[in-house]
Amino acid sequence: MDGESLGPSLDHNLSNKEDYVSQVIKKSSARAILLDGDDLVLICRTRPGQEPYWVTVGGGVEPDDADVEAALHREISEELGGTATNAQLVYLITDTVEGGVGVQHIFAARLGSMNLEQRTGTEFDRPERGGYEVVRVPFTAQAVQKISLMPSSLQEFITANIEAIHSVVEHPVSSA
Repeated sequence: MDGESLGPSLDHNLSNKEDYVSQVIKKSSARAILLDGDDLVLICRTRPGQEPYWVTVGGGVEPDDADVEAALHREISEELGGTATNAQLVYLITDTVEGGVGVQHIFAARLGSMNLEQRTGTEFDRPERGGYEVVRVPFTAQAVQKISLMPSSLQEFITANIEAIHSVVEHPVSSA
C-alpha cells in the first residue's frame, strides 16, 4: 500500500478531527435519569391520537451550549425550572439519522430544585405539540417496567441498573 491510509490517520490536526466527527454525529442530545429521593422524575407526553408515553428530562444540544453537560443543565432549567447535582454520564444511545448518527448522552443526576412556574422551554408555548406533565415514578425496576418509557433501550438500561445508578448519583466518580 506504500503509505496509503485506509482511514483518518492519528496525526491529523484537531480541526480535521472535528470536521470528521461533525460529519458523523449529526444530532446530539442530553437527557437525565433524574432522581428525587426514591423517585424518578419524568415527563409524561400526551399527544392527540396517541397513547401517553414517558421520557426523561432533556433535549438537543444547541450551538450556544459549552458542552453536552451544559446542555443538560439548560434543559433541566427549561423543562422543570430546576437544577441538578451530581450529574454523571452513564449511557449513550445512538440512532441512524440522515447523513450520520444521533447520539443521546444519558446522565444520572439528583434533582437539586424544581419550580414549574419557572419553566421556559418553547414546547410549553406550542399546544399542538401536546402535553408535558412532570411526574414521579418510584425508582424501582418494577415501576419503570410498567410505563412506556421511551426509548425502550433506555427503559431496559434503567431497569437493569437501578442499584448502579443510585450508587453513581450518591457517590459521583467525578466532580461534575
